[in-house]
Formats: sequence, C-alpha cells, structure tokens
Amino acid sequence: MSILPAAAARYAAETQVAVVGAGACGLVAALMAREAGAEVLVLERDAAPQGSTALSSGMVMACETRFQRAKGVADSAALMAGDILRKNKGEADPRQVEAICRESGPAVEWLADRHGVPLDLVEGFLYPGHSVLRMHAPPSRSGGELIGALARAAEAAGVDMVTRAQATALYADADGRVAGLRYRRPGGAEEALGCRALVLACSGFGGNKAMVARHIPEMAEALYFGHAGNQGDAILWGEALGAGLADMGAYQGHGSVAHPHGALVTWALMMEGGFQVNANGERFSNEHRGYSEQAVDVIAQPGGIAWDIYDARLHALGREFEDYRQAEAAGAVLSAPDAAALAGKAGLPPAALRRTVDAVAAMARGQTRDPFGRDFSAKPALAPPYYAIRVTGALFHTQGGLAVDTRARVLRKDGSPLPNLFAGGGAARGISGAHVWGYLSGNGLLPAVTLGRIAGREAAALARGRA
Repeated sequence: MSILPAAAARYAAETQVAVVGAGACGLVAALMAREAGAEVLVLERDAAPQGSTALSSGMVMACETRFQRAKGVADSAALMAGDILRKNKGEADPRQVEAICRESGPAVEWLADRHGVPLDLVEGFLYPGHSVLRMHAPPSRSGGELIGALARAAEAAGVDMVTRAQATALYADADGRVAGLRYRRPGGAEEALGCRALVLACSGFGGNKAMVARHIPEMAEALYFGHAGNQGDAILWGEALGAGLADMGAYQGHGSVAHPHGALVTWALMMEGGFQVNANGERFSNEHRGYSEQAVDVIAQPGGIAWDIYDARLHALGREFEDYRQAEAAGAVLSAPDAAALAGKAGLPPAALRRTVDAVAAMARGQTRDPFGRDFSAKPALAPPYYAIRVTGALFHTQGGLAVDTRARVLRKDGSPLPNLFAGGGAARGISGAHVWGYLSGNGLLPAVTLGRIAGREAAALARGRA
C-alpha cells in the first residue's frame, strides 16, 4: 500500500469522486455523491459488492425514524447517543457520536423511501445496552439482503462501478492532496484513475493477521469471521499521508458463531432467555453484558468452545434470521426432550447440565440470584424440549481506524483535515471507544451508513467546487 507522487501519474480515466470499497459505507457514499450531482466511480476488489456488510445481520441502528413512530417507539438522538457513550464509558468522541446519531434517522428513511432498500424496525427483542427498539433491517435479517439492495440502488442511480479492481496505491501531492489512485485488474494489469475527492470505504484490518496481532493481541489466534479483503489498506494509506489513528484496540467480537459450521447465531437467543455453558456444562459469564465482549469469554473456555442452550420458543425466534436457518440446515442445531438427552447429543456432562438448567429455571422464577449478575426473571423460563448449538468466539471487524471529523474528513495528527480525503465505516475510527466492551449492538453498520452518507455529500461538494 504505497503513496506515489501525483506528478508521475498518467490517468486512463478521471472522475470527480472515487470510492474504494463497495460495502455499505462505499455504496451509501456513492449514492449520496451521485444524488448531489457528482460523477462517481466505485472500485471493488471482489466480483460483486459484499464486504463485511454481507456477513452481518444487516441491522442498521437509527433513531427518530418513521418506522419507530409507526410502532409507538419514542426515541431521540440524545437518547441513542447516551446509550452508545454509556456502553463505551465515554471513550468515544461525543461530537462524532452525536453527529452520527442525528444523521441515522434521515439516512435510514432516505435509503428506504428514495432508494427502495427494504428496511423496517426489528421487534421482539432488545439488544444489550439499548433503551428502546432502534434496529432497522431487511426482512431476512441478513447482511446479504442489505448489500444486494444497496447494490441495486447504486446501479439504478447510475453509479459507475468497476469490480475485480483492487486499489494498490494512491497518487498524492506533498500536502496530502490525493490526485488519483492505481488499481490492479485480474491478470495483473494496472490502471490509474484520477479524482478530485476520494472516499476510503474498504473497511478495517481484521483480515491482516500482523496488524491484529499488533493492535488486538487477545484476538490474534481467534476465528476471523469478517471479509478477507479487510487488510487495513485505508489505514496504511492514511498513515503514509500523515493521518492520525484512534482506538486501534477496539473491535467487534461475537460469542456465538456455530462451530465448525461457520454460521452466525443471533444473540437474540441469549437476550430472550437462553444461556451459554462450557464443555463442563457450566455457565461462565453474564450473557447480557454484550455479544462482543462475550467472544473473549468464550475463547477462554476449554477448547475455546461454548454451547448455546435454549428452548422451542427461542428456536422459533431464531428462525426469523437467515443465518440461523443456514445453521439449522447445516446440522448445527440439536434438540432433545430433556436436559439429560440434550447433554448426550452434545457430549456434555449430563448431571452438570441438568444442574445448570435447574439453576437457571430457579433464577427465572425469582427464587435465586445469578452469581454473574444477570436478571433471568424478566423473560419466560425455558421449557422442554431443549435446543443447543456448539459455538466459538470470533473477531468480526475492527473498530479503530483513521481519525475523522463530523464531516467524515480524514484528519492529520495535529487535527487539521487532509485536503480531499474522506473515510467511513471500518476505515475510520468507530464509536465504540478503545476496548471490546465498548461495542454496542449496531455500532458497525451505524457509522458505515451515516459516515458513508456524510462522506458522499461532502466529497461531492468539494469535487464540484462547492465546499
């Protein structure tokens, strides 16, 4: 990932706004820039838009939306920002958090109403740390459906895209102004593209083992459940241009990936009454703290393995999610009429699992308290038949990255903006603070969509001479 002198470039083509990466952030940025009247070209290394978005549950956190109002949910940017900052214990930049929250509602409604992205408010369960329902997702609750809808919207809007095009270098002047970029096509041929403004939306560095080992050593050997293309390109380019970095130790983990099947198992199972046990048939944590930090707890168990334990009611809830249905189709979901039979199928100690199931039932009835601090009494007690899925903890995506301001401009180490470089999503500093426990459900797609929209708007204004 190199920076080349702008004077040496010979461009085969030019555009006003170039976008690197066709995940949610890049496609939203391109949609916004195109709507603002700019010529836009998106470069995507894969054969089709995917990125980390395709591997997610497709849930976009947003407040003050018409979807919330239609279902009687009272929310505000202040309430949502408060939830985010409470989870990260004030480590994130409050100005950035507030700006993103204000942008979230208009962004979701714009995607749904203007571009036909099928988003609606997700009901039925509340993720850890949220005061009210505010997750918006497509019907399948899958990132694949979301990225497909965004790609169709970009095509309909006239956004130009070159796939199988891996950006390899930026051309820049001595003051950090980007004049263009170089990209490699299949077979090794390289081409140069000139631009007036550049949006980096090629996500974080989860697929770069060396960078993970340096910045997030506790996850160096963990399963990586993100996109292989997340190699830290944007961060390396930004550093070479003098950009500042922030919160590089932050990331989203997940404590419930079906193993060895490799399917995400929704945390709604835990929030609605399910629990996790280790190979000894014993619980080991408060599952309601958050699925991100739960990844660390699961990995710390014998063999790095845990079992999700739940019942038929929650099995029906899980089936609302495409990823869960895929796990079931792959044979990951076990069921049995009682705890002893379930233990036999899962290879768990029957007596220990029976004791754990009985202990959880007593806590759900309010007869005892959870030593880990979880309140089971707010949800129905589990009832046979019981279900189980063997899971492990995983790194999903990194949350640290390029320092940006509320206009998505990439900032130098002294806080001044680089002339025409923008970033969002995993390429930019997130809103989870500096640690894994600062991740609030939705903190991935929220800045991807909102900073993408802001970056597209600002890049178009600059490229068209209106900034």
